[in-house]
Amino acid sequence: MAWYQELFENYAKQYDTEDFVQNTESEVDFIETVLAHDRSRRILDIGCGTGRHSIELASRGYLVTGVDLSRGQLRRAREKAAQRNVRLTFEEGDARHLPFSGVFDCALSLCEGGFPLMETDEENFEILQSAARALVPGGVLILTTLNGLFPLTHSIKGLINDTSTTSLRVEESTFDLVTFREAETFSVTDDSGRAMTITSSERFYVPPELTWLLKSAGFEAVELYGCMPGQYNRERRPNPDDFEMMAIARKAPV
Repeated sequence: MAWYQELFENYAKQYDTEDFVQNTESEVDFIETVLAHDRSRRILDIGCGTGRHSIELASRGYLVTGVDLSRGQLRRAREKAAQRNVRLTFEEGDARHLPFSGVFDCALSLCEGGFPLMETDEENFEILQSAARALVPGGVLILTTLNGLFPLTHSIKGLINDTSTTSLRVEESTFDLVTFREAETFSVTDDSGRAMTITSSERFYVPPELTWLLKSAGFEAVELYGCMPGQYNRERRPNPDDFEMMAIARKAPV
């Protein structure tokens, strides 16, 4: 079992308490500006997790399908949608092999919901290809990923105290300058109170590399921005002080 499958098997309620997921409304406000508030747009949320962006978008009138590999996350997403009386579709699926072709006007991949968690660069690229296939020509992808400029000027180890939470504590973190992968060992308590120790591997991307990958996957008009949770905008260029980077790109015409 991959580390992200082990983590999210029973970590939905705890996940919803993390600081970085508390800014959903402002993030969706930004998504709406990218879509010009056109609520006829069909949206695919790739790696939707517990459905925070999917549910908020659907509550505003958009047609939304959320896809995730974790049954536990999807179960929680359906519960939350029912509590809010919001109608949308949640499907179990692998972001690398989505069963859609030319269906959606917008695809989201936010907060490391799939890309860049995969074990290999090839698998991460498959997610971009899969997103492109799911979109209509001219459809837009909004993606956030780990910013490779950050570890060039900051200590990854220095983030340990900042990224530890009440349910997750980072014990060790290393960064490989050859592969641009961070390996992190952390202890976590799942929703049942069970303690686990997990070692993750996540890929950081530098701006020209991400641009090239998106264009190779079938996108054009790639825009890159620095971003932080709850502070999505088109004002900041990618810079070494932002841990994440945002890409906005459109699927090239056939």
